[in-house]
Amino acid sequence: MSASAIYEGVVTHRRFSPASHRLRYRIFMLLLDLDELSCLAARLRVLKFGPFGLMSFRAADHGDRSGGDLKAYARARLAEAGIEADGPVRLLCMPRILGYGFNPLSLYFCHRADGELAAILYEVRNTFGQRHSYLAAAPEPGVAPVRQSAPKRFFVSPFMDMDLTYDFDILPPGEAVVVNVSARRGDDAVLTARFGGERRGLTDANLLKAWLKHPLLSFKVIVGIHWEAIRIVARGIWLRPRPPLPPEPVTLGAAPQS
Repeated sequence: MSASAIYEGVVTHRRFSPASHRLRYRIFMLLLDLDELSCLAARLRVLKFGPFGLMSFRAADHGDRSGGDLKAYARARLAEAGIEADGPVRLLCMPRILGYGFNPLSLYFCHRADGELAAILYEVRNTFGQRHSYLAAAPEPGVAPVRQSAPKRFFVSPFMDMDLTYDFDILPPGEAVVVNVSARRGDDAVLTARFGGERRGLTDANLLKAWLKHPLLSFKVIVGIHWEAIRIVARGIWLRPRPPLPPEPVTLGAAPQS
């Protein structure tokens, strides 16, 4: 049975500072077992791997952008952090639609050989064409949700300062997946973002159904980001200057202290 799947659900954003604002829209994401890509490419017609298509997945959209082996890329990042994960690596992301794609956040679920989750690699992209990753080991085998945190090191929203901490609260993919990300300053929440989705088999029929419900998925996401920015600027809130990229491509996080 394939580990790859579709997760269809709802994204919600709630901003507390510098202005209160809420956003909610429906999307779908793909969970791709990186060992299954060649098999998926052989049996799927709606989802293309590399070339333009109604939906497509391109390895060069992720990792170091070389288009190389993403599993090897993820394992290399874990090895640099001293984390052992010699089992499956599964990537949760949105596909390109009609050749266009934008993933604000993609997650690599990295497992040990026994199938237990070893770590999560969070790949973040901003609208300036930049990206950065956060990596944290899973706190304990079999514990869900997985709770992790990391200091903010990468400029994403021009309305948020850099002196923040990210808290990740993750229900790894199963019959459902939940991704909660909170940004806080000390104990005060600045923003929360959540995706919750239900699993569907990764088949051409289910892909087509998902596309019919969300025919402009990628475009909807990028338009939603800019529409939210326009509404915030209209309230008289100005942009923060964009700092240089962090010197290292990956920031290490950890399980939060109890």
